[in-house]
Amino acid sequence: MTDAPRTADSCRLALPSEAERLAAIQRRSWQQLLPIPVAEQILGEVDLATMTASWQAAIQRPPLAKFRVLVAVADKRVVGFAAVGPSDDPDADPGSDALVGEFIVDPVTQRQGHGSRLLNAVADTLRADGFTRATWWVRADDDPLRSFLASAGWAPDGAHQSVGTEASATEWKLVRLHTGLT
Repeated sequence: MTDAPRTADSCRLALPSEAERLAAIQRRSWQQLLPIPVAEQILGEVDLATMTASWQAAIQRPPLAKFRVLVAVADKRVVGFAAVGPSDDPDADPGSDALVGEFIVDPVTQRQGHGSRLLNAVADTLRADGFTRATWWVRADDDPLRSFLASAGWAPDGAHQSVGTEASATEWKLVRLHTGLT
């Protein structure tokens, strides 16, 4: 007896019916990546249904013409996603500068090539939409993500900011990475 052939892994635009899966992946990821008090506060204030509705709206009625939600698929199952569009940074040119606003690979499927595949799909999509540069705000202490991006040609551009929640004293530093898309 042989194993059934594995379906090819791929990336594509998200479907509205996948919004709940995106929300579930996002919640799991936040539980692992955010400081515990921040994750507890955020996830306590917004439930899965609300997050699902937000992702469904973003997929069905994007807030901007060049806003995209991409998914990484393995064995016909969504294992990661990215939300990209024009950068809203004050020093950005929204016609040529894009922003990776969210990029998550389900923690249980990491280190299987899905992140690299999704990152390539992000670059291809942004390039097809006419962007020449992409930026990404990354936690300064997220060494694994920063190393992953550096290996793909991303580098700090000198911009940084601190973020946190109003109700929490927890704050963390973000650095902006960038890459050319031409």
